[in-house]
Amino acid sequence: MANTYCDFVKGKGKRTVHESYHDHEYGFPLQSDNELFARLVLEINQAGLSWETILKKKDNFYKAFSNFDIAKVSRFNSKKFDALMQDAGIIRNRLKINAAIENAKTIVGLQKEFGSFQNWLNHHHPQTKEAWMKLFKKTFKFTGGEIVNEFLMSTGYLPGCHSESCPTYKKILRLKPMWMRR
Repeated sequence: MANTYCDFVKGKGKRTVHESYHDHEYGFPLQSDNELFARLVLEINQAGLSWETILKKKDNFYKAFSNFDIAKVSRFNSKKFDALMQDAGIIRNRLKINAAIENAKTIVGLQKEFGSFQNWLNHHHPQTKEAWMKLFKKTFKFTGGEIVNEFLMSTGYLPGCHSESCPTYKKILRLKPMWMRR
């Protein structure tokens, strides 16, 4: 039986990067700080662009940002920054690249204080979208309302990424820990 897609993927055509993302990533709880960091960086890079552009460049982002190893990215220096600015495989935007590096440094601090980035998120869950936005704006670089909303929805911290009639919605619900279903 074919999947029934949410508005996220309807009309985008079959066999697209959207279909795969919808079925296997969007809204699924992530298991590691590096995965959460990757999603945050990808959402930041999507600002002003289509999500399809980011999905098509995702492998390049992983390569350019050392598989989103937070400790490594937090140590990127000006030479690495300049190399990223020359990398046509990613989005070459100074503010976005700087945000990735600075946010990695921030996450290293959160890991020291809370044990992990995920623990920091869990500590603040549940919150309203507005409260999350305030917290992210205070904590991270280049995290406007839409970026925060999509990051939190795409990682399962805010509801709304799938309609309840979507088979993926039901699959995600089974994967979420009980405390996260609030």
